[in-house]
Amino acid sequence: MKIAMIAPIAWRTPPRHYGPWELVTSLLTEALVAKGIDVTLFATRDSATSGTLAGVVPAPYEEDPAIDAKVWEYAHLSHIFSRAGEFDLIHNQADFPAHAFAPLVDTPMVTTIHGFSSDRILPMYKPFEDRVHYVAISDADRHPSLRYAATIHHGIRLNEFPFDAEGSDDLLFFGRMHPDKGAGEAIRVAQASGRRLDLYGIVQDSGYFEREVVPHLNDRIVYHGPVGGDTRLKALGGAKALLHLINFDEPFGLSVIEAMACGTPVIAVNRGSMPELIDDGTTGLLVASAEAAVDAIERVGGIDRAACRAAVAVRFSVEAMAEKYIALYNEILG
Repeated sequence: MKIAMIAPIAWRTPPRHYGPWELVTSLLTEALVAKGIDVTLFATRDSATSGTLAGVVPAPYEEDPAIDAKVWEYAHLSHIFSRAGEFDLIHNQADFPAHAFAPLVDTPMVTTIHGFSSDRILPMYKPFEDRVHYVAISDADRHPSLRYAATIHHGIRLNEFPFDAEGSDDLLFFGRMHPDKGAGEAIRVAQASGRRLDLYGIVQDSGYFEREVVPHLNDRIVYHGPVGGDTRLKALGGAKALLHLINFDEPFGLSVIEAMACGTPVIAVNRGSMPELIDDGTTGLLVASAEAAVDAIERVGGIDRAACRAAVAVRFSVEAMAEKYIALYNEILG
């Protein structure tokens, strides 16, 4: 089986720091290759893979201001679809632009929808549902008018996330500085509970960051910026709880399962995919609002950190994700 894997070009695959779509694309690609699948990864030319790398885009547009996103996305897709006949199946991880090329080739195609952002994108999905096999990353993110081939949750490499049996008394926020992700709510909860809060993530909305985060920073509320490597892993495991007080119906939430893999339970607003990821009372606490999270902090200490990691091992491994995609590929190819 020969697979063409289309990565986004906003960030390198895998990303250096931030880049959730690119991270999942890399994780799946490497897991497929490990299972003997012949995968060609179409990504930025600075990307890395144990499969075959094919790319025309010199660098990610979020990292290099000389890269025009629209120009290079067209070049990226043209390169891929000009080679469509070389592959048994094309797996698109880069949203709807690839659908414009799908009717021009005969190669079967899968699109993983990394979050159905709004009805405005439906015109680039609905007309292609007889041509493209759609995968939802959670049942919560399925659009009611769209036909799906499967729901497949993301998976992670558990051995890359060290287990911390103790954690600390501190709270953790891990996500974009954007109103959707709830950094401001996390700060207010930390202040109300009298606990230290460490915040990590890129600044996606600078106005929000300046209004809701910066005025509260001190020696107890600390913003560390985006991090990777060992620093990131220590942060994920070294907390009492991850505060995930989202203000939108999040389609998945990689940081949620990454924190749990390290033993850190999650206090999350009960929206979107959160009830699919968190076993309430076992791996975290689901709350109705950010205000309710203050009381939840006092209860989260009763959660077994080992149970958090065990749940991820059973439900969110990269091996399980790869097996489900292979089963889908085989079903499509008949």
